[in-house]
Amino acid sequence: MLTTHFQRVLALFLFSGLASLLGGCHESQDGQESLKNTVISPQIDSARLSETVRVLASDEFYGRAPGGPGEALTVNYLIERFTELGLEPAGEQGGWTQSVPLIHTQIVAPADNAPVLRLNTDGATRTLVQGTEVEFSSTRAVERAVIDDAPIVFVGHGAFAPERSWDDFGNIDLRGKLAVFLVNDPDFTAVAGEAVAGRFGGKRMTYYGRWTYKFEEAARRGALAALVVHDDAGAGYGWNVASSSPGENYSIERPADSLAPLLQGWLHNDAARDLFALAGLSLEEQRQLARAEDFEAFELEGVTLSAALEIEMEVVQSQNVLARLKGSTRPEESILVSGHWDAYGVGEPDSQGRTVRPGANDDALGIAGVIELARVLSTGKSPERSVVFAAWTAEESGLLGSEAYASQPLFPLETTVANFTLDILQTAGLARDVIQVGEGQSELEQDLAHAAALQGRTVTPENLPENGLFFRADHFSLARRGVPVLLIMGIAGGADLVEGGRAAGDKWIADYTGNCYHQTCDAWSPEWDLRGAVQDIELFQSIITDLANSSRWPELLPSSEFKSIRDESRHLR
Repeated sequence: MLTTHFQRVLALFLFSGLASLLGGCHESQDGQESLKNTVISPQIDSARLSETVRVLASDEFYGRAPGGPGEALTVNYLIERFTELGLEPAGEQGGWTQSVPLIHTQIVAPADNAPVLRLNTDGATRTLVQGTEVEFSSTRAVERAVIDDAPIVFVGHGAFAPERSWDDFGNIDLRGKLAVFLVNDPDFTAVAGEAVAGRFGGKRMTYYGRWTYKFEEAARRGALAALVVHDDAGAGYGWNVASSSPGENYSIERPADSLAPLLQGWLHNDAARDLFALAGLSLEEQRQLARAEDFEAFELEGVTLSAALEIEMEVVQSQNVLARLKGSTRPEESILVSGHWDAYGVGEPDSQGRTVRPGANDDALGIAGVIELARVLSTGKSPERSVVFAAWTAEESGLLGSEAYASQPLFPLETTVANFTLDILQTAGLARDVIQVGEGQSELEQDLAHAAALQGRTVTPENLPENGLFFRADHFSLARRGVPVLLIMGIAGGADLVEGGRAAGDKWIADYTGNCYHQTCDAWSPEWDLRGAVQDIELFQSIITDLANSSRWPELLPSSEFKSIRDESRHLR
C-alpha cells in the first residue's frame, strides 16, 4: 500500500504541476488574463483527506446524527482541527459554534388504537403502511396529529409560476385538505409539441419541481397535509431513500407564515395508483392531463384521508462550527467555504448486521476538503479578504444548519462574496472534466471554466439535471438569498475519468447511489482513489485564492431567479 500511495501522490504532483505551468499563459476569450492568482503549486493532500474521513466515518462517531451521541465528538474534532491550523473562532459570542435548535419529531404509534393512515371510500377503508406505501412525518412542534375524513385534492405538479404563465391551483381551496403532488416540474415528462415543453427548463429541475417548494406552497395555501407521489426518475432517487427514516423529521423554528402542513411526505407510486383508482381515475392519465395549460386542481370524489398519530417531539440542541482566516486589508468582506458534518446516525441492521450509517462520502469527504482548503489557504501570506470555513449541521434533515445560518448570518450576506460548497466527491481517480451543478446562475461559472482549463480539464454540465441537485445541498440556503455559489457534488453526472472514460464515471455514480447513498455501506475505504477529489478541491482553491486577493464581486446572471435579491444589496458593499 505504501508503494501504491507514493505512486498516486507522484502522479498527482506531475499532473497538477504540468497543468499549473500550462495555465500561466491562459487568457480568456476577451484577451484579458483571468484568475491571476490561480497558478498554484499542488498542495491538497489525498492522504490527509483519507485520514480525516477515516476518523469521522468510524463507528466511534455513531453516524454523526444531529443531537446524537456522535455530535459532541464531531464538533470537538472540528474545533481541534481548526485550532491546529491557527484559525480564529467565528461562531457566536467569540466561540467556535452557532447554536441550531432543532425540532425533532418521530411518529411512534397510532392514537386511540386507530389505523395509522387510512383512505376512506364508500364505507370501506384502505390502510396505508408507513415506510412501505407512504412516508408521513411532521415538522410541527405537536404531540398528536389527528385528521378526520379530510378531502383529497390532486394539484398536479403544484406549480404557481405567474412569470411562466402557469398556475396548477386555480381557485381551489386547500384549507383542511390533503394536497397530492406529482414530483418534479410540469414539463419533466413533456414531449415535443406540448405547450408546456421547455417552459420549466425541460429535464433541468427548477425550484418548482423540488419537494420542499411543494410543501411550502401547500402550507401557504392552508393545506392540512401534503404528499408527493414518488417515482425514481422524477425524484432522482429510489423509494429506499425517500423512506429511509419513516415518520422522523427535523425542522428549525420558522416564521408563522412558513408553517408547514401538519403532515407531509411521500406516497409510493403503487399506492398512488390505488388512491386514484378508488376515485375512478387513472394515475397515468392524470399525469398526462397535468401537463396541459388548462389543468386545474380538483378534489378526488368519494375518497378522504383519516389519520390518528402519536408524535414524540423534542428540541435537539445542535451546532454549526465556524472558523475564520481573517483578511488583511478587507476583513469585512467574506468568502464562505462549507460542507455538512452530519450523516444519518444509527439505523436498522443491514444484511451484514451493520447499524451505523457513517456518511463517509456524504459528507465526511466534503468536510475533509473544507479542512484541507483551510490548511492550504492559511499557509503563508494572509489573503486580503476573510475566508470563513463552515461545517453545517442537519443538512440531511433539510439543509437546516445552513438555513439557520442564512436566516441569522454571523457575517452579512450582503458582503459575502461567494459560497463554495463540497458535498460528495468522486473517489474513482483522475478526471478530464469537472461536472457543473446548475447553470446560468452566476459569473462563478466562468471562473470554474477558467480554473479547470488551468488544470487541463473542461467543464461538463450535469447530465442528471432532472435530479435538482442545485436545490439539494447547503449552498442553496445562501443562493436563494442572492449569494453567488458553486457546488461540487460527485453524483451530478459521471465524470470523464482518465481510466475508463464517461462509462466508468457513470458506473461509479450508479454503484454509489444505487447501493450506498445514505446507507450503511457509505463507508471509508483505503482503496479510494482520491486524485479526482484532489483535482476538484484544487479548483476551489484556485478560485478562492483569486477572489480573496481581489476586489471583484461575482455577479448573478440575468437568468438567475435570485438576481434581483443580490442587486438590491449592491449599495451595502
